[in-house]
Amino acid sequence: MKSSKLLTRKDLMKTFWRSFTMEWAWNYERQMNLGYSYAMIPALRKIYKGQKGKMVSALKRHLEFFNVTPWLSTFPLGISIAMEEQNELNPDFDPESINNIKVALMGPLSGLGDSFFWGTLRVIATGIGTSLALQGNILGPILFLLIFNIPAILARYYGLYLGYNIGASFIEKVQKTGLMDRLSYGASVLGLGVVGAMVATMVTLNMPLKLGTGKGAASVQSIADGIVPGILPLLFTLFVFWLDKKGVKAQWILLLIAAIGIFGAWTGILG
Repeated sequence: MKSSKLLTRKDLMKTFWRSFTMEWAWNYERQMNLGYSYAMIPALRKIYKGQKGKMVSALKRHLEFFNVTPWLSTFPLGISIAMEEQNELNPDFDPESINNIKVALMGPLSGLGDSFFWGTLRVIATGIGTSLALQGNILGPILFLLIFNIPAILARYYGLYLGYNIGASFIEKVQKTGLMDRLSYGASVLGLGVVGAMVATMVTLNMPLKLGTGKGAASVQSIADGIVPGILPLLFTLFVFWLDKKGVKAQWILLLIAAIGIFGAWTGILG
């Protein structure tokens, strides 16, 4: 662990243990935000000791949307802790850059983590464990748990310290060279790109309703995609965003989405 003026190894270990709860409070509105904030609390209490206003602001920062492969979640946690520490020590530090870096890391880390842990390690562990379990060997489930969880726990442990050390040393360098503003801007652009990709891949809206008659009839979906591919999911996402900006509560938005889906399927407007 890099030398710190505010934190100790014990403080980071508290975050490590809390990181196991990352998906316990997973929610459809902001996904891992509650678990992320909970894991940050020990470090934030130490960094902003006796400063209730800064502590509240920091917690609000980390309650924004966040989602990543859980076994790699400690890497951005370490970076966030290092940046929060710099935010306290450096009066010119831009706190907006903390969330920008988090969002920028979501896509690359999830791609790497999902392909390794879900796509490779889990398959290997399941294959070995199942083959032994089918033979009535008690080592089957035991080996499955060990093969999967030992690398996963090691990734959590070393990821936290790697993220903290990289964050602390890197931030110190960019502060000296004046690159923080450009880094923050680049991370925010990348973060918006990640959000845009999520809309295209995670939001589905199909309108099979046809316009015209006979062979010349074309569905609303094909016409819209001919103008801009994926424009209907984008428009629907912007509609939900508008409702959120108007102060409509998340539960009412979810109920409205469900009602639109049921009505659309019943009338044939949506497919």
